[in-house]
This record gives sequence, structure tokens and C-alpha cells, in this order.
Amino acid sequence: MIRKVVVRNYRKFRNLTVDLTPGTNILVGGNDSGKSTLIEAINLALTGRVNGRAFAQELSPYYVNQAATTEYIDDLKASRTAVPPEILIEVYLEDGGDANLLQGTNNTLNEDTCGVRIWARFDVARFDKEYKAFVAQPNDVTLVPTEYYKVEWLGFSGSGVTARSIPATASMVDPSAVRLQAGVDYHLQQIIQTHLAPNERVELARQYRSLRQAFGEQPSVKDINDKLKTSGQSLTTRALSLAIDISQRTTWENTVTAHLDDVPLMFASKGEQSALKTVLAVGRKADGAHVVLIEEPEAHLSFDHLHMLLERIEQQCEGKQIVVATHSNFVLNKLGLENLILLGENDSAVRLSQVPDETVRFFKKLAGYDTLRLVLAKAVILVEGPSDELVVQRGYIDSKGHLPIRDGIDVISVGLSHKRFLDLAVPLKRRVWVVTDNDGKSKGEIEARFSAYSGNAFVSIHTGSDPNLKTLEPCIVATNDLEVLNTVLGAKHESKDAVRDWMLEHKTEAALAIFESATKITMPEYIANVFKPA
Repeated sequence: MIRKVVVRNYRKFRNLTVDLTPGTNILVGGNDSGKSTLIEAINLALTGRVNGRAFAQELSPYYVNQAATTEYIDDLKASRTAVPPEILIEVYLEDGGDANLLQGTNNTLNEDTCGVRIWARFDVARFDKEYKAFVAQPNDVTLVPTEYYKVEWLGFSGSGVTARSIPATASMVDPSAVRLQAGVDYHLQQIIQTHLAPNERVELARQYRSLRQAFGEQPSVKDINDKLKTSGQSLTTRALSLAIDISQRTTWENTVTAHLDDVPLMFASKGEQSALKTVLAVGRKADGAHVVLIEEPEAHLSFDHLHMLLERIEQQCEGKQIVVATHSNFVLNKLGLENLILLGENDSAVRLSQVPDETVRFFKKLAGYDTLRLVLAKAVILVEGPSDELVVQRGYIDSKGHLPIRDGIDVISVGLSHKRFLDLAVPLKRRVWVVTDNDGKSKGEIEARFSAYSGNAFVSIHTGSDPNLKTLEPCIVATNDLEVLNTVLGAKHESKDAVRDWMLEHKTEAALAIFESATKITMPEYIANVFKPA
């Protein structure tokens, strides 16, 4: 299994080091955080291929990290020593067994351990003359000259490797990029072939060739070929005929098509295609360690099908290492928050390993909660329900002039599950404002309820100080004049008590009126304090 991955100057990553666990690893992050890139890098190091082709064939300047490219070009133009940046991906494997053949210290961490690296760098021995001519006019250089690079695929022992010599096989599934096409695409070919024993693959190829040969023996085909032979239209002395190509270059993988209920896979829905690939990859048997890399398993799937797929992944992942990149709260919660790896700015990778077991189980059972919003936000305001959310959003607009999300602050309705979300926020050190009703309790009692969390400087508790004002609506009524309340609500209530009763009966409708009104209300003090500088 993979213990650690190191990525240098590959696409998004300038210098990334991330630890993986033997079971499930869930990659999350904002757009352009590098989730897909990390999966691609792991697959590249284990297979030597990217986009189905050998890396040496696929390599281009755009695989080199942009910051490294800019630094290189700036050094050239400033007449400083400029070395073409190297691309390096290292996969550190658990020691023991067949992996010992890869053991050595040829890695960036100088560990005496087992692993494999793929290394693209300037080939000075072959291209020194051409490179000097290339940099003679530095102002003309805009990209790294990867044409002068060599790609080496090595074990940490320093010896070259092949896919067969690496004791960790990889299956990569990208449901978001399902391509409708005839035949079986590269990833599905790899998955299906590993399910078949060598003798089964040979027998399938032999039977396929026999069927193609039999095509020419059909009476109707013979009649057609007899006509072609006597047509006299050939420019050579050889007879023209039609037959199916049975040469080695045309194999069953190129023409045999997977079917679902006798329907070719290319005509199945994208959801069924992606689910099939994922199930085959997870269920694949391998002699050595098996790593399954899944890009957005939620793509193209309805909720019920996604639920079934995740159950299958959970059932079949024993003995395998799963690396999943996702944008889905449901996927994250269902596969376990303790497996989360947050990819952030400056090549950071934070593993969420301190979540209490009961909180992990809670979100697995109630997987619809917006946990990913907390993980990805710069800060969060936790409220009880949609009416609180609308009022807090309006309060922020009145205070700052714009919605909180513009500042990276997300307002999340969590019901009575504040503590569950705080269990996520604390290990992430996420700034959190907890806004909650006092429900008739004293402010001290409410603060005591959250005492396990409020000791953190980045957590603050906000609740009404008057136990007689149990919820948000009475607090708003107590803080504002009757005229203002009627104007905001578009009503003609004769007393503040009548306003309060109506608001309690129509919570969301009242909150929406407050959010949309041209007239501002005075926010209750405990909410107004949320918007004040810390």
C-alpha cells in the first residue's frame, strides 16, 4: 500500500507531500486545489502513463508547474543561473514482500524505504548543444523546453522499473469524463483484463479470431467476393475480396463492446457506465497491493444509485487502498470523515484524523449534512434553521454591505447539531460563530453546554441573554419598534405581541421578509456581535 506521495513541479503542485492510510482516503478542496492532479500523479507513478500514453510521449511544457516555469524564465531573462525545472513524483510503499526489490535511498526524503518515482528532467548529455542555442535569446523563451527532457521510471533502489515490477497495481476511474464510443476504452480494458486469468484472455482472443475467420466462409460473403474477383476493376493482378482483419493490430479489446442487459455500453446512460467502471475497479482482484483511484464517483448518478455505489465500495474495499476525489457531502460523510484529506493553498494537505468516532458515525447515518461547506469555507456561522440563516445573512449585509460568502464566510443551518460540526471545526482550526436560541435557559447555561469548544480562540458562542426571549423571533420583536416591524413584514399588527405570535407561526416567511425588505431592522445584540471585529 502507499504510505506517502511526494509531488514536485507537476501541474498544480510545486512541492506537495501527503500521507495516505491503507484504507479509504477522501480528497476534498475547492476548485483548482489539485484533487484530480493528485490522483493523476499517483496513477502516473504506478503505471508510467497519463491519459493512456507513456509519460515520455505525453510530456509537454504544460505539465510543468506554472510557478516553477515563471521562476525559470525570470532567471533566464535576468542572466541568473537558470536550471530547467524537474518534474518528480514519488510513491512511498509499505516495506516488505515484493516491494523490497524497490528499496533504497534514492528519494527526496532520503529515507531507506520501498517506493517508485517518475522523474522528468533536462537531458544534458543528449541536448546540451541544442539547449544552449535555445537559451541564446532568453527574451524569446516563454515555456520550459520539455523536448530536451528525459523521463526515468525508477525504484528507490535506483534501478529502472516496469508496470510488472511494481507490487502495487492501480485502477483509475473517472466517471466525470465518460466518453461514449465503440469498443472498450482504455481504463475499462485494464479493469476487465485484470479480472480475467491469462488462459481466459488467450481463449477469448482465439475465439474472436475464429469468429472473424468464419465471416469469410459465409455463403453470402463468398458470393460477394466472387463478384469482386471477376469485376475487372482492380489495378493489380491480385483478386479483390472483403474480409475481417485478423492481424495482431486488431484485437478483441478494440472491437468487443461491453453490454448491459444486451445493450452496448456506449448506449447506456453515463451514470450506468461510470458505476460499472467503479464497481469493476473496486471489485478487481490483484496479486499485490491494489490502489483504486476514483474521480468524483457522484458524477452522473442519482441519489439512490450513488447510495448503492458507496455501499458497494464500502463492502469491497477490504484489502484495497481507495483514493477518492469528491465535491459531494454525501460521499464524504458516507465514506467517513476520519478519512478526509483537505488540499488547500500553498500545497497544503491536512488530514482530519481527530474527529470523535460518534461524530463520524452520526454523519454516516445522516449523510445529507453540509459538512463539506464547513471544511472548505474560511469561516462559518452555524445557525439552527433557515429562518436564522436568512436573518444572519441580512445582518451581515447591513453591517458589511455584502453577503458573508463574499468574505469566505458560509452560513450553515445545522439544526441542533452544532457540536457535531464543532467536532470538525476544531481540528481544522476553522473560525466558527455558533448562533443558537437560549430556549429559556440562561446565557451561562448555554455557554456551559459548549464549554468543550469555546476554549478555542476561534470559536465563539452567541445566544440571547434574556431567558424569557427563548428564540430569535421574540428577540427581534423586543429590539425593534412596532412601526418598523410592520413596515418590514408588510403587515398592520396592532401590538408587538401580535407581531411575535405571527412571526413564531410563520418563521421562514417572516425571515424572508426581513431579508428582502428595503427597511433595516435592529439586530438583536447577540447576532450583531457576530459581525463585530474579533
